[in-house]
Amino acid sequence: MSRGLFTRVNFWWIILVVSLTIETPRVRCHSCHEVKTAFQVRQIGPLKWVPETPGTDVDLLVCKHQGPSCCTRKMEESYQVAVRRETVQNIRSYSFELNYLLLGHATAFQDTFQSLMTFSMTHISSLFESTYPSLSLDASPLVTQLFSQLSLYVRGGNASVEASVHRFFDDLFPLAYGRLVNPGAGPGLAGERLDCLRMTRQDVNPFGGHPRALARELGAALRAARALTQALGLGMELMNATDAATLTRDCSRALVRMQYCAHCRGLTLIKPCPGYCLNVLRGCLASLTELNLPWRRHVALLEDLTHAVAGQHSLELALLGVEGKVKEAILYALLHGPRLAATVDKVCGASTVEAPSSHTPTEGHVSTATATGTATAPPASTPFSESPEVEIRGRLAELRSSLPLKPSKNDKPKSLKKISREFVGYIPRYKTFFGALPEMLCEGEMGMEFTCWSGDDVVESYTKKVVGNGVHAQRQNPELKVRGADPALMEVKDKLEQFSQEIQESMPGLGHREAWVETGSGVAEGSAECDDEDGCQGSGDGPGHGENPDVFKGVIQHGGVPASPPKRPPVGPVTGHSGASGATGSPHLLLLVLLFTLLLVPQWTLL
Repeated sequence: MSRGLFTRVNFWWIILVVSLTIETPRVRCHSCHEVKTAFQVRQIGPLKWVPETPGTDVDLLVCKHQGPSCCTRKMEESYQVAVRRETVQNIRSYSFELNYLLLGHATAFQDTFQSLMTFSMTHISSLFESTYPSLSLDASPLVTQLFSQLSLYVRGGNASVEASVHRFFDDLFPLAYGRLVNPGAGPGLAGERLDCLRMTRQDVNPFGGHPRALARELGAALRAARALTQALGLGMELMNATDAATLTRDCSRALVRMQYCAHCRGLTLIKPCPGYCLNVLRGCLASLTELNLPWRRHVALLEDLTHAVAGQHSLELALLGVEGKVKEAILYALLHGPRLAATVDKVCGASTVEAPSSHTPTEGHVSTATATGTATAPPASTPFSESPEVEIRGRLAELRSSLPLKPSKNDKPKSLKKISREFVGYIPRYKTFFGALPEMLCEGEMGMEFTCWSGDDVVESYTKKVVGNGVHAQRQNPELKVRGADPALMEVKDKLEQFSQEIQESMPGLGHREAWVETGSGVAEGSAECDDEDGCQGSGDGPGHGENPDVFKGVIQHGGVPASPPKRPPVGPVTGHSGASGATGSPHLLLLVLLFTLLLVPQWTLL
């Protein structure tokens, strides 16, 4: 009997010890010490607002639950301020990389454009100083004004390439006529006669088809540069609007419920469930995710415009070809001097200077200028419009190769083509930025699926419906109500869509590509575009030929977001090698030996 009693006593002791062991964490979880520590570490507010022990009569607005709580009304208000600050900082930490990419390359493109224009302007000034010194002083302001207007056009200002080019030749015509074509008429070019020459230049056509050809080539090349500048500026405006986006009150309360309401119960280490976090952040960032599709199209436009600007060196050739067009236009006027003088006398009236004294020196000056201005007079006398396009491109390529465009080995500034390739290598990685932003923000907040916070309690899994991106999808969001889209973000969205439509109308064929290669955008596989300016090695010489080490060095990571390294082109199979054939044949040989052994095993067993 004593043994049975002793057994019952031991049994009840065991139950008591187990119950105390189970109750110990419950008592600890109702302690507010860990809550105060988290409140201090995250710098949410003054520690005096955190109670030492859980309270029972607490009037809370967000973190309501039955039982004691370590939160107060002031703590809830501090939690809302902290969660807005933390979420905005996280969004800006991701958008900073994209904003830096757009700003850096916009500055690099503008610097390159300005360098090309300055170089071309200096070349034209040298032309007037060396070949036509009588025009140098008065033509210098005309050249400066022309390139100022071209630079303004590229930067997106209110300027026209065609109007600027024609204005340049309108102002150049009186100078060229009075000092080169008909020097005797120079003293009489003043007042109404000077204005007549300027206004009737396009009707008289003293320079042939060269002004129209120059306006056409510059317009085609600079149109893409202007569009690229505007696209980069619009992208930066979008990122600024993203950084300035505010969180609604419903969003702030949902974020507090997700991140800090568990602290009120003493659960400071629990993480929100993945589906729960996605619902909350997709609801908070509904207006931002609306930008996903317009931004993807904008990235396609950025890449196509970059190729249009840097492809085949069209912008460089157009700017560097201005000097040749101006020289050929003046030579055309000199070669047609007598006819031009007669036409001017008919249109603007006869000159006050005697005709013999004006025309005789002109003919002599034409022959002299023809002999000194160019070494090949017969080809120059051919009208510009009759020259084939291939010959024009060849002369431009020859002009470019003769100019000191390639940097020295000691100091190598990035060329337009290299800047373009680097930008095209980076920008496609951010085409899903707005669509993936909720997932990126949830990546560091989500807990394990088998034990996570659902907003109300600790659960094994989140059972509510997980909604998609966009304002329309939030109608079924079980965690918060989205009352409408952010007007500021919708305004930027309309600008993106309008810009895309305008570019496709003015430059058909751009921005239609949607699927992009995720392998570094042609850095490793675009060896056909690699030239000497980019530091690429020749084919077959040295290790790693066909790669650009500068580009590979900088495409691994941006800031805190890991970026996948560019994939190298697949290596083709090696054929005609004895080692390869032996390696492929050995598995078949082993299989035959194994089958033969299995067939002999029964015979060995019988023996």
